Amino acid sequence: MPKKSEQQETPSYEQAREELVEVVRALEAGGTTLEESLALWERGEQLATICQDWLDGARQRLDSAIEGDQDPDED
Repeated sequence: MPKKSEQQETPSYEQAREELVEVVRALEAGGTTLEESLALWERGEQLATICQDWLDGARQRLDSAIEGDQDPDED
């Protein structure tokens, strides 16, 4: 699970993914200045990292649950 920054709360996975989709749409649509495009790109990178952090945390939880379910004598 991502860490919360002091500046702003970390969005949920779903919120970050939805905003990332909007950022990609805006970049693909064009019509923005170079400065706006760079800002969108940077925000997209942040959102992609947030999504990856959520997915990594979920994977760790699943791996821990699977390891906890395994009987050590069955190896």
